[in-house]
Amino acid sequence: MARHLITSALPYINGIKHLGNMVGSMLPADVYSRYLRQRGHEVLYICATDEHGTPAELAAKEQGIPVDAFCTEAHHQQKAIYDGFSLAFDYFGRSSSPQNHEITQEIARELKANGFIEERAIRQVYSNADGRFLPDRYIIGTCPHCGYDKARGDQCENCTRVLDPTDLIDARSAISGSSDLEVRETKHLFLLQSALAGEVEAWVDERADNWPVLASSIARKWLTEGLHDRAITRDLDWGVPVPADTWPDLAAEGKVFYVWFDAPIEYIGATKEWADQDPENRDWRSWWWESDANVHYTQFMGKDNVPFHSVMFPATLLGTRAPWKKVDVIKAFNWLNYYGGKFSTSQRRGVFTHDALDILPADYWRYFMMANAPESDDSSFTWEHFTATVNKDLADTLGNFVNRVLSFSRKRFGEEVPAGAEPGEAEAKLGEEIARLLAEYESQMEAIQFRKAAAALRALWSAGNSYLEEKAPWLEIKTNPEGAALTLRTAMNLIHLYAVVSEPFIPTSAKKMREAFSLKDDTALWVTADEARSLSAVPAGTPFTIPPVLFAKLTDEDLESYKERFGGEPAA
Repeated sequence: MARHLITSALPYINGIKHLGNMVGSMLPADVYSRYLRQRGHEVLYICATDEHGTPAELAAKEQGIPVDAFCTEAHHQQKAIYDGFSLAFDYFGRSSSPQNHEITQEIARELKANGFIEERAIRQVYSNADGRFLPDRYIIGTCPHCGYDKARGDQCENCTRVLDPTDLIDARSAISGSSDLEVRETKHLFLLQSALAGEVEAWVDERADNWPVLASSIARKWLTEGLHDRAITRDLDWGVPVPADTWPDLAAEGKVFYVWFDAPIEYIGATKEWADQDPENRDWRSWWWESDANVHYTQFMGKDNVPFHSVMFPATLLGTRAPWKKVDVIKAFNWLNYYGGKFSTSQRRGVFTHDALDILPADYWRYFMMANAPESDDSSFTWEHFTATVNKDLADTLGNFVNRVLSFSRKRFGEEVPAGAEPGEAEAKLGEEIARLLAEYESQMEAIQFRKAAAALRALWSAGNSYLEEKAPWLEIKTNPEGAALTLRTAMNLIHLYAVVSEPFIPTSAKKMREAFSLKDDTALWVTADEARSLSAVPAGTPFTIPPVLFAKLTDEDLESYKERFGGEPAA
């Protein structure tokens, strides 16, 4: 079996994430990781909080606490939410870790040694009141395009126009509020992406045909427009320091690497954090060195992160001339919108992850988001759609099937799986259908097509309901008790099969279904085609219990309360 390295775009440390962030990176990576583990592959799923950059410093300043303390608190807060969503990271690290500092500096030294980093003098805004140069987001002012008076030095949040700090009207420091600013010359490090453009293009051409069209088209668009040299340092107090042994003057000035440079390197850094917990049994380089060719690397991200991962990070790794492992497949997602408008962290528009868990258990959200994942185009969250999906797919199709099979069997045959007759034509037909649908489900999961995989999973659940309606054990028991017992035994085997194969999407509910049966040595990771046809994993005589209601139906009152709390349409 292959070794699979899986990463999802790092959630930024500042603020709780909304559902759009969750469905665009971490949740699909978790679903895919769980599936691969069940199929017997060795999997390492790595993620971390992205902790450097101006927003973290400013947020800490607003709270009046040191930035390292702010990031530590925010990291634990985010990790608790991801645990609530049952995200089974092998390791969830921090980009501020010593390991990331060490590897970022090592990579920067290698790039310099190979001629791909150079110092350049640039003109930058300096605050006399603060006694420091101000990075883009440390400067606020009035947007020259729309008149918004809190535009940042890199972009106006109101009209989304990209800005230069010198474009702002009445510019002032975000630290002190002082407008005593001037433009001075200072030096920064630049990554010479233009010199690596040919190598990056050749690298993309080698593998982009295996990527979803969304990812490959974005990568090729950036390459067609041309790669420009990028500044990779900033004047901040918080970040990976420029190493003094390589750039003593810049280190003395307190320069740190720009967040977009060190954040992707944290995939490697977090792997080393993981390995350092058990160094005798974990080798981080075996996951990140090309000589170990058996590693297949898949990245998950929203479309806005594709340029960094398909062009800039590969350029960084290629320029080191070291055999760093580079991504094999980039799975990119479009936006999940809220009633046709954007989720917004800054404006708190839409459903945020902590609020979602406050309303309903994680499996409701996990299933809905993956069944409606924005893969081919943007999709929209509405409470009406969410409620209808939960009620139809989870409550009626799956939850009701489990409850009525187990409740009816206990009422008529007691608390053990009944024996009944030998399987007949209906069971043979069902077994073939289940095997066919399972193969479709596997095919879509292998292809990393989540909406289609969810549709195949839903079809598996529906097949059980069709069988139950056809056999009608509540009528069958009146004239053929042995036949009714067979029907219920077969249905219970379907419940166990559903528990196994639904685990990537709804792990908590799958565990409850599986635990309903007191099976000794129930260690099956997956279901083979032959096992799907025979439906005999749960033999007669197996004790069972009825789990609590797996999925409660959502009422009209629930729907109205959600819309009242979060809004039923986007902000104007």
